[in-house]
Amino acid sequence: MTSSIVHPKASWIDVPGAHVVPHEEALRKAACQPAILLGETHDDAAVHRWQLHVAAGLLALGKNIALGFEMFPRRVQPVLDLWVADRLSPEEFLEQSGWGKVWGFPAELYWPLFHFCRQFRVPMRALNCERPLVSNVGKLGWEAIGDVEREGITPAKPATDAYRRYLFGLAGPRNVAGRPASPDAPEFDRFVRAQQTWDRAFACRIAETLAELQNHLVIGIIGRGHLEYGHGTPFQLRDLGVESSILLPTRDAEFTPSDTDAVGDLIFRIEGTYQSLRAVA
Repeated sequence: MTSSIVHPKASWIDVPGAHVVPHEEALRKAACQPAILLGETHDDAAVHRWQLHVAAGLLALGKNIALGFEMFPRRVQPVLDLWVADRLSPEEFLEQSGWGKVWGFPAELYWPLFHFCRQFRVPMRALNCERPLVSNVGKLGWEAIGDVEREGITPAKPATDAYRRYLFGLAGPRNVAGRPASPDAPEFDRFVRAQQTWDRAFACRIAETLAELQNHLVIGIIGRGHLEYGHGTPFQLRDLGVESSILLPTRDAEFTPSDTDAVGDLIFRIEGTYQSLRAVA
């Protein structure tokens, strides 16, 4: 049995090496890959503060960075450009991006990241696609979707068995009527296809940004369910020829190395207990 190690507050664990590493060393290791993926729990303010600190640390290391956001579909990219160029007020930014429709979480969670990009002229990139595309791929499959509707996204590499099992664990209580009996059940394909549409969309947009912004690192602000264990977006990025570093936050006081797949590359222990901002807003 693999033994656990103590994970002190405000410190990083190098997951493959299973040991604590200093902050600068962790960031330099992460920056060895062109894409750095910061997994989040969407309604956790402490996680978003951590994302900001990581982005600021990478910038302080002298890296050229761009931030890609799951929160925005590609069609609002011009609005992100105007925001970074200081040509929109906060109210105009939320209105023109359609924040209340494109993302269901309070803007307060993300304002520090948005202002960071504006103050330091860090490019912002919209990583998401339109929800109807996700629904249609889930129902019909990629082959039934026309070129225009695909929004420039290429077909996802098929999910591994391990990813299907992972997604099955996220799919909800097992006693819900109509829930697929197993991760291999054909009726579970729709859920997997939908999830992979997001995974591939984020990967395609990150790859496009790397091609557009030479000598930049792209930092992905993405839900951790799309990143953990190298499934999801990292898997699709690799299919596109892009390697990534997976960084995740935790509140756990101990870290137990896996005997099989690593959950990520680097894990930072944040402070405090989890409290949903949505619940107290």
